Amino acid sequence: MLFVTIVMDGVGIGWQPDADQYGDQGADTLGHVLATCRPSLPNLTAAGLGCIRKLDVVPPVAEPWASWGRMQEQSAGKDSTTGHWELAGLRLDTPFPVYPSGFPESLLDGFCREAGVASILGNRPESGTVIIDECGTEHQQTGFPIVYTSADSVFQIAAHVDTIPLDDLYRMCEVARQKVCTGEHGVGRVIARPFKGVPGAWTRLSSKRRDYSRLPDEPPVQACLQEQGVTTISVGKVADLFGGVGFDRTIKTEGNAHGIDATLQEIRAADGPTFIWTNLIDFDQDYGHRNDPEGFAACLEQLDRALPQLLEALPEEARLLLTADHGNDPTYPGTDHTREYVPLLYYGAAHAVDLGVRPSFTDHAATVAAYFGLDASFGGLPFESLSGFRT
Repeated sequence: MLFVTIVMDGVGIGWQPDADQYGDQGADTLGHVLATCRPSLPNLTAAGLGCIRKLDVVPPVAEPWASWGRMQEQSAGKDSTTGHWELAGLRLDTPFPVYPSGFPESLLDGFCREAGVASILGNRPESGTVIIDECGTEHQQTGFPIVYTSADSVFQIAAHVDTIPLDDLYRMCEVARQKVCTGEHGVGRVIARPFKGVPGAWTRLSSKRRDYSRLPDEPPVQACLQEQGVTTISVGKVADLFGGVGFDRTIKTEGNAHGIDATLQEIRAADGPTFIWTNLIDFDQDYGHRNDPEGFAACLEQLDRALPQLLEALPEEARLLLTADHGNDPTYPGTDHTREYVPLLYYGAAHAVDLGVRPSFTDHAATVAAYFGLDASFGGLPFESLSGFRT
């Protein structure tokens, strides 16, 4: 038995009814990218992407190879942790804290005291590359770590490896996670962001990045599968969003191409009941947050080209699910995530049906659990329990 979930990070498919509460009414990641850039997506078209709703350059097809639909997020928030947690069966009624004006001085004073540093640089929501460009030289001169956030609930610490060695940077992050970012300031993730280079040519060391996540209060679906003897594998940042909870093995990736290749390798190597959960980060990290619809469209084409290989590698009776965790419309004002429905393409069942609008991401957890015979619904409804699958 093999179930593969691929999260196209940030690939929303139109604003949700509650988008106005987040300032996102009118956001439409896929709709706007397709209309603006008109990429060629023959395999996603054949899968049924255009059956979900009207989309430019992706028409509906009479016999899609996957069941199709949308899922609506119920949790409060629109960040990656919140989206993945709900996909794992955990709904959040209170959002993780975010800091659109930077962290309060009391929090930073606590960090400096506990981490043993005299001061910090930065302290604002910003792109990592931008804030390193602006603060890197002063950081090397003073030795002060660069602390910043983003639209997500994150406390990020950047440091040059020759100024603050990796072990010291990791220690600072552990201090922040355990002693500072707690209670009302319990952010989703504390992230170590090491870099190297010289002014004007800084390079972030993505392979040395470490995420220190807030741990789930209840067991997510992958932890329940793990207890039942299912091998659970994270490809990309998925495990980071759960503090590693529930995963037997974690494969770090450098981007979408690496994530797709690693997923293919794990599919081919699967032996016994296996759940593979992949996150493809480039849509969000490289293009959504940087208002680059052309790059976003190129990522869609890259995934489209890989789909035939993924399908060919799947053994009989396996399942493949393509979805997302939130929107990140590169044509929308600002660089924040956007509150959107996420697409749903579900392959491997006996025949393809219209899944409609699923009322919560927890339907994903329920579907995975049901596939492996786990007696747990996670507050959701398995796709294959719908009437269309039983005809």
